[in-house]
Amino acid sequence: MSSVRKSASEPPAKNVVGDASFSQLRVGISAAWMLAKREWVRFFRQRNRVTAAIAQPLLFWLLFGTGLSGSFQSAGELNFMEFFLPGTLALIVLFTAIFSTISVIEDRREGFMQAVLVAPVGRWPVLVGKVLGGSAIAWVQAVFFLGLVWLVGTAEFGASVIPLLALLALVALAMCGLGMIVAWPMESTQGFHAIMMLGLMPMWLLSGTFFPIPTLGADASIGQWILGAIMRVNPLSYSMVEMRRLLFPQIDFSEAGFAPASLVCWTVTVLAACLTLLIAWQLMRGSRKVDVIV
Repeated sequence: MSSVRKSASEPPAKNVVGDASFSQLRVGISAAWMLAKREWVRFFRQRNRVTAAIAQPLLFWLLFGTGLSGSFQSAGELNFMEFFLPGTLALIVLFTAIFSTISVIEDRREGFMQAVLVAPVGRWPVLVGKVLGGSAIAWVQAVFFLGLVWLVGTAEFGASVIPLLALLALVALAMCGLGMIVAWPMESTQGFHAIMMLGLMPMWLLSGTFFPIPTLGADASIGQWILGAIMRVNPLSYSMVEMRRLLFPQIDFSEAGFAPASLVCWTVTVLAACLTLLIAWQLMRGSRKVDVIV
């Protein structure tokens, strides 16, 4: 009789465990959503940051576009302002990743991060909330800039806008994930800025921003081989090629330099985003340095 009662009581116990797991997941999603929302509130409360986020890339685009147009060799029938347009979009995402993930260090100093980490939902809501919040801000800024570009007629609005927006979202996720990798073990904002500028700026410059990625022929010099190899290893180069292809679909960029197929560009971009987020997650799980107020 007791065995019958025991077997009859087992299914409800499993249901209780399942309900508890679902409830914990729902709480974790709510926590991630609140952290992402907090990034939005913090961003729009800092009006100087909102202004700089749009004005600085626009200034870069106008200054470099007009200043270097005379010395630029046409790549696929593009002038320099058109060629530099994907680089400006990547710059918007890059700076947003820097300023959104630096809040990890500030939150730790203020004690906010420690208060979040003692919650019984784990650490994944912190990563999801920070990355989604920063990526969404970067994506909206890039879309706003694209609206200005389409308004002045530098690029045409067409069917490629949907994959272009998806590509920008992937690049934003990858950059914010990379920012979390640097910010999580960092103690000083000055050190964070130094490392991010030392790593991200060359990454941006060596992605085909200012000039096409050279083809490595038999007549290429050693310097061209080294530069070309570095630019091909850079995952942002593939995102830049595909972004340029989506902005100007009528142009064949394979004649101007390195231009891999769209499938290759999308695969590299997706893998880069997944890899940075995975490394950030593993780093957050293994490091307990952030648990201590510094």
